[in-house]
Amino acid sequence: MTARTLVVGGTGPTGPFIVEGLRQRCHQVTIFHRGTHEIPEIPPEVEHLHGDPHFPETIAEATGDRTFDLVVATYGRIRHLADAFVGRTGRFVSVGGFPVYKGFFDPFQLDPPGMTVPVPEDFPTAAEADNRFSHLIRSTEEQVLAAHPTAAHFRYPYVYGPYQVSPREWSLVRRILDRRPFVIVADGGQNLVTRGYAANLAHAVLAAVDHPDASAGQVYNCGDEVQYTARQWAELIIEAMGAEIEIVSLPYELAGHSDSLLIDSAGFHRVMDLQKLRVDLDYHDVVAVPDAVAATVAWLEPHPAAPGGALEEHIGDAFDYEAEDRLVAAYRAAMDGLRPLAPIRSEGFTPHSYAHPTAPGQTSDHRGR
Repeated sequence: MTARTLVVGGTGPTGPFIVEGLRQRCHQVTIFHRGTHEIPEIPPEVEHLHGDPHFPETIAEATGDRTFDLVVATYGRIRHLADAFVGRTGRFVSVGGFPVYKGFFDPFQLDPPGMTVPVPEDFPTAAEADNRFSHLIRSTEEQVLAAHPTAAHFRYPYVYGPYQVSPREWSLVRRILDRRPFVIVADGGQNLVTRGYAANLAHAVLAAVDHPDASAGQVYNCGDEVQYTARQWAELIIEAMGAEIEIVSLPYELAGHSDSLLIDSAGFHRVMDLQKLRVDLDYHDVVAVPDAVAATVAWLEPHPAAPGGALEEHIGDAFDYEAEDRLVAAYRAAMDGLRPLAPIRSEGFTPHSYAHPTAPGQTSDHRGR
């Protein structure tokens, strides 16, 4: 029997993959979105409901009294959608975000500062006094599960891929296209933030469709199985573009130019634990990260942002190359002055502390251990 499924959204980064995955599972798919971003990846046989999924009255106007076997809500105000489909759907699957956790925006709310690495689903979530935005995400999760006890809810990380409205990769892609000699990273680019390629995140959501009993009433972190440091992320983009550009490390306090590319996290890690997703729903990436980065770059190059336009403003990158040049020159000059004061590092590895006698009865070895 064909399942009647409503996807709220459908034209963002993960939407086309979710729609196609449902169609491959023989679902009759309808998408509900504002109609401002029609894309060719949605086939003509998919029905469109056009309306604003952010308000109870516009949700009611667009959907009427229609019922569905499954609702997958990836866009809009999820709490209003959850309420609207009480008694009108057999299953509700929804998407939120990983800023739900306490300390996500302010690591110093935790002692010691910073979230654990990785962050499991039962890590403390934010109260309203911690951060209002984070608390609203938490409240929405609670409202979804109260309205639909068998729902599955997913905490998306930063999403990359085609149709991302704020593609942070553009910060490096544009610098390469502009033939910049370097890109700045903070603290050696050793920061870790969970990212998820659109096809992989869609696969996680579809896993809840495939495992309705295991995922009933559950909340899941999701993202790529394999995560890369900020520097490695830059290297993947550079390799995908076949470019040569120097990666310059500056202390976090000076490296504000790197915030947009590397997802500023105040120098702390934001890594989500995916163990529950793997165990409950047998999740594995369907696209390897290097291939996903290459696909993202291949999308961005023919879809460039307008210099100084809304997208660049939204990702917070001023592309102030003159300021970057002055900063890096001043930093290198300061480092040249400081090097004579730095201790000399020993070459090679320091021998370990365990003794290795060469004959029976020796009380110490050749290193005096």
